Amino acid sequence: MPDPRRQPKPKYTAERNIPGAFEGETITRRRMMTLTAHGAGAAAAMAFTLPALAFAVGSAVFERPPVTWQPIGPTGNFGPDDYMPVVITTVQGIGEVGKTTAYVRARNPSIDGPDDPKEPFIALSSRCMHLGCPVRWTPAAARFICPCHGGVYDFQGKVSGGPPVRPLDHFYTRVRNGQLELGPRYSVNSELKRFPHYRDPGEPIDGLGQYLYPGRFTTPLQ
Repeated sequence: MPDPRRQPKPKYTAERNIPGAFEGETITRRRMMTLTAHGAGAAAAMAFTLPALAFAVGSAVFERPPVTWQPIGPTGNFGPDDYMPVVITTVQGIGEVGKTTAYVRARNPSIDGPDDPKEPFIALSSRCMHLGCPVRWTPAAARFICPCHGGVYDFQGKVSGGPPVRPLDHFYTRVRNGQLELGPRYSVNSELKRFPHYRDPGEPIDGLGQYLYPGRFTTPLQ
């Protein structure tokens, strides 16, 4: 009669004919190495996915700073054929460090299209969309030029040459009692399509780029 007791399984991988087995390797060692490899893969995947999820979820969970508008002068100061530099405060309470330059002009219907209530005047950020260096407006060339890495933008702020990944950021504008006011900054793609919030320099927002670089929750709610 066969032995009714259950026979123990072999403890070596070679005895069980497991693929890749070698002499002396135990089942316990094989399982430990497999779990270690899977754990390392899971940790690596979390290192990539958790920051992206935090940015995406944070935009909906965290409270955004309030929108602020700053008067920059009478509307008559700004013509449609040239930009005027103005200094504005982007971060309150930190002095000169929180200030930046914006380039402002009146809308030119032949270039900018019909009137836009969210942007009755054109206001461009001076931050280059390569690494954030300050660009300067050169009237003789009708170009914005970045002195750091040779980025060049045309009259509308579109990329004409160099490494920038997208056009210059814009500011919302409005008119109150004859005074032009600048509001929050926002980013545009290569076709000047407006996005709700601004992206950091070096982050493209054409195609898949708009999903790979979600807007930060520190930007003001529009």
